[in-house]
Amino acid sequence: MPVYALDERFIFPDPNLADESGLLAVGGDLSQERLMLAYSQGIFPWYAEDEPIMWWSPNPRMILFPDELKVSKSLKQSINNKEFEIKFDTLFEKVISNCSKSPRSDQDGTWITEQMKQAYTNLHQLGYAHSVETYFNGELVGGLYGISLGKAFFGESMFFTKRDASKIALYFLVQKLKEWDFHFIDAQVETEHLKSMGAQLISRKEFLISLNTALNFPTIQGKW
Repeated sequence: MPVYALDERFIFPDPNLADESGLLAVGGDLSQERLMLAYSQGIFPWYAEDEPIMWWSPNPRMILFPDELKVSKSLKQSINNKEFEIKFDTLFEKVISNCSKSPRSDQDGTWITEQMKQAYTNLHQLGYAHSVETYFNGELVGGLYGISLGKAFFGESMFFTKRDASKIALYFLVQKLKEWDFHFIDAQVETEHLKSMGAQLISRKEFLISLNTALNFPTIQGKW
């Protein structure tokens, strides 16, 4: 399959035209308009600092249905001990900065470039991107961030400096999304960490159908 070169127009090719790795297109920008269009079509950017912007729609896709979150005994104990405080949308820029510094076993460097940080911070200021923060003794020790559209939450990245801190952030995000009847959290690509918490792989076709259904609902925009 060819990889499409984007121009100044806000247009993406059909996600089903992505190659075997999930790569669909290169180029374009990270403007609000292009990012929102991409997510609404099941496409997301992922690239390194010295690379052009690359746009992906993997097959299969990892998602987490809120009702299927698995909570281990040790995580339940951490939650029940109430040692951690959870907040939403309080330190978005610090969360994304910490995520960019978090080491990944499967990659060198970071894909959260300065350009990405600015783009998602802009979406946060517009009420589309959100952070969940975990505090211990008043210190930020974990969290995650992502984008909300309709009844879908697109998880981007998470970090922790204290055991269970990112898992607890995910747990409380799921509780909030369940209250609002969200359909799924998009985890994008398979990881053992999320798989152990109940995330599963579905085909791109299934994902796009679920996404289209979720987008029929209004977006809960603004600070959470």
